[in-house]
Amino acid sequence: MVEAVSRRAQEITPFLVMDILERAQELERQGVPVIHLEVGQPDWDTPQVVKEAAFQAMQRGETQYTHSMGLLELRQAVCRHYEEKYGVELTPDRIIVTSGTSPAMLLILAALLDPGDEIILTDPHYACYPNFVRLVDAIPRYAPIREEDGFQVQHQDLAACLGPKTKAVLINSPANPTGAVLTRENLEEIAALGPYVISDEIYHGLVYEGREHSILEFTDRAFVINGFSKAYAMTGWRLGYLIAPPDFMRPLQKLMQNFFISANAFVQRAGIAALTQAGPEVEQMRQTYAQRRRFLVDGLEKLGFTIPVPPTGAFYVFVNARHLSTDSYQLAFDILERAHVGVTPGIDFGPGGEGFLRFSYANSLENLAEALHRLEGYLAARS
Repeated sequence: MVEAVSRRAQEITPFLVMDILERAQELERQGVPVIHLEVGQPDWDTPQVVKEAAFQAMQRGETQYTHSMGLLELRQAVCRHYEEKYGVELTPDRIIVTSGTSPAMLLILAALLDPGDEIILTDPHYACYPNFVRLVDAIPRYAPIREEDGFQVQHQDLAACLGPKTKAVLINSPANPTGAVLTRENLEEIAALGPYVISDEIYHGLVYEGREHSILEFTDRAFVINGFSKAYAMTGWRLGYLIAPPDFMRPLQKLMQNFFISANAFVQRAGIAALTQAGPEVEQMRQTYAQRRRFLVDGLEKLGFTIPVPPTGAFYVFVNARHLSTDSYQLAFDILERAHVGVTPGIDFGPGGEGFLRFSYANSLENLAEALHRLEGYLAARS
């Protein structure tokens, strides 16, 4: 009976991109060739050096629990990475290795937020953020971001959300779904607001103009979420980590011990190899994404979509499609059924995303060209 289902479970909203993907898979089983621009998953294989490190670890019998905070060698490698890339000095005891970044998010929110506490998100935002917040009985508040501002959150909009129960601000740069990279000035303003900052940095390493900054360059009152899924093409490996202020480490460790125990030992060895040996392959992927980004942005503009500020990070283009429909969910399904191109409806990312579509360029140039060709036919048929 539905009344037996918990309130939390009933309030969880669906992840709409999965609706699109699952319908696309149904079409493919019927023999329909679908081009996938909906899912945020690298189309690259994991670098061979990473796979070899995991294989060797398994051969050595590294298949048991590790320290709950993760292998010391991996945490040391993360420290070196943040010092070399951002000039931030860390110690391994401020890092917990997790099985993907979702556990890292849950651990941080559970350690930081009490029921009724508020956390500021942007709108649009990564689709799952509000559900993470509600799971710990906290309350999300939303600061709008606008395409004419390049989806850079404005200080006055964040300040307007502050209240006596505000505990944290959650940011994501480079961002999903917008591809925006927050500027140094923007991050400085966020750090100066007062609440803790939770910075989701999973798309770091995928920036094509300028450079990305870590929130740790600007404040110690911050939590960082990062991992290996995107830049290292390791989505299925489920390996991430969090960085937190010292006072939170023991509470976070206790949560980790109780709910997750530890990340997989041999996968952690793969993470060490990724950080220390996979640099050339990662740079090759980044350069290829940069080429695809230019190709897709140009192609969408030729089809009549307006992109005031092109994205500079991640592998997404978030496009205003309100001239076609203000129902992005229906529009995305219509494109899938008629053009056989999978795209993500903007409403998946919050009310501010309604009327937009997210296109992923984590696909080959050949497939991007074919997708644009199909979209051209689709738009011609609509007109």
